[in-house]
Amino acid sequence: LDRSIPCYKTVIAETSRLLAAHLQSGDTVCDLGCATGTALLYFAKVLADHRLRFIGVDSSPAMLSKARLKAEFYVSDAAVSFEQADITEIDQPETGAFVLNYTLQFIRPVARPSLVQKLFENLRPGGLLILSEKTVLDDKRLNRIFIDIHHDFKREQGYTDLEIARKREALENILIPFTRQENAKILTEAGFRPVTTFFQWFNFTSFVAIKPH
Repeated sequence: LDRSIPCYKTVIAETSRLLAAHLQSGDTVCDLGCATGTALLYFAKVLADHRLRFIGVDSSPAMLSKARLKAEFYVSDAAVSFEQADITEIDQPETGAFVLNYTLQFIRPVARPSLVQKLFENLRPGGLLILSEKTVLDDKRLNRIFIDIHHDFKREQGYTDLEIARKREALENILIPFTRQENAKILTEAGFRPVTTFFQWFNFTSFVAIKPH
């Protein structure tokens, strides 16, 4: 992800600061679309003194197998578990925080509001949702510039032009980004207050949304 998503490590590090500031002892942190568990295991390590429970959810058995292996090496004494499931059917009542990083963009647009609503309902009062997404702009010219800057970033990470083109083709009609305003609207309409961005790099945006007490 470091090669494809600019400032990925920064987003994860700053997310851990938000979790530390809002969570209570005994809370659960649930990472949806956790892949091989990189972010979740980082949270478990840096928040080890907060007495939290960490759950990673993903639909890929191969990804989860790698995540469990990594957990044995890096945080074997932490309360970390991984579950194979469809994140749209999540059922984790009274969760302290959901992390949804670069995952909602792969959910069908029509299904996104219902998923966010379900996350809101599964959070305890005062719980938070961290949402990071690739975003688009209404202004087509500026949006094209942002995309070109992202492609320059990929080249700096060692991607060839052919790899960039193939990746873009593979994700066409699969990764469907919303604007920053559209993402914020989904969060607000689900009931989150406040909703704000805490990080942005051109066409990548991270939000924090809190369930009111």
